[in-house]
Amino acid sequence: MAVSITVPDEYGYVVCVLFLAYAAFFFLAEMVVYARKKFDVPYPTMYSEKSKQFNCYQRGHQNALESLPFFLVFTLLGGLQHPLVVSVAGVVWCVGRIVYALGYYSGDASKRAPGAILAFLALVAIFGCSVSLALHMLDIL
Repeated sequence: MAVSITVPDEYGYVVCVLFLAYAAFFFLAEMVVYARKKFDVPYPTMYSEKSKQFNCYQRGHQNALESLPFFLVFTLLGGLQHPLVVSVAGVVWCVGRIVYALGYYSGDASKRAPGAILAFLALVAIFGCSVSLALHMLDIL
């Protein structure tokens, strides 16, 4: 059985969320560059043995990168079935990644929690939209 997929008119919002994600990741990368200068951690050193604060900047960025592939795939797929839900959740995910990193930058790792919760809940919603697409394609829903 062949399945036809029509890209919904609102899919442009999904694409815009990807631009926002790029901006968020550019910000996170620039913050690591700033931290390298501030804490005197030269390239290619990934983590500092002397500066826990630098490591917090680096981990804020690294943690976001670790979840990026899932975010991208599920956003592009889930947006085909639920473009507005995915778009709103995508904005929340981007904000959550920034809030997470800013909390981490404080040097107190427990301050990551609000951003982690936002990003996690948003990603669960986006994942759910991808599951919905799959179930519709399989004619289960």
